[in-house]
Amino acid sequence: MSQKSLMDEMNQVQLAIELIELGARLQVLETETELSRTRLIRLYKEVRGMSPPKGMLPFSADWFVTWLPNIHSSLFYNIYVSFLTRTCCERIDAFVKAYRLYDEQIALDGVEPVLGLTRAWTLVRFFESDILQLATCTRCAGHFVTHAHTPTQEYVCGICQPPSRAGKTRKTKNTVRCDK
Repeated sequence: MSQKSLMDEMNQVQLAIELIELGARLQVLETETELSRTRLIRLYKEVRGMSPPKGMLPFSADWFVTWLPNIHSSLFYNIYVSFLTRTCCERIDAFVKAYRLYDEQIALDGVEPVLGLTRAWTLVRFFESDILQLATCTRCAGHFVTHAHTPTQEYVCGICQPPSRAGKTRKTKNTVRCDK
């Protein structure tokens, strides 16, 4: 094995470990690395101490345009695009850095993360497949995730115009009841 191919394989293993630590599913690892499925399963077990979860990946673009997921998806995707366009990062490096920054920001705000790594990866893939696009809010000028080919001339984001039930979850209802 040549020095270059050994370095390439080491980089692939490092990338896989990084993605596993961030919560990547096996399908993400298989797509983004050149390592065999068997090797990825072994790595996953080493890093996480258990077998990778089974099941399908998220497949609906509709989730990304609902109120709270849209805010988190838009935040992540804008960070990702910024890394991609303003640095010399390759696509997967920009993705990992953007997800780490999103995760750190959410933790700083003390908010529950809405966008897991696999959903973030699916979001990027939906943009690459022209299923989703960014629209500019006519009120705040922020860029938000919308379905591709949707008219956006009068677009108002979910922050400027939240739906009537926004933020009203069972958890907040229970908190309100306990305070009374």
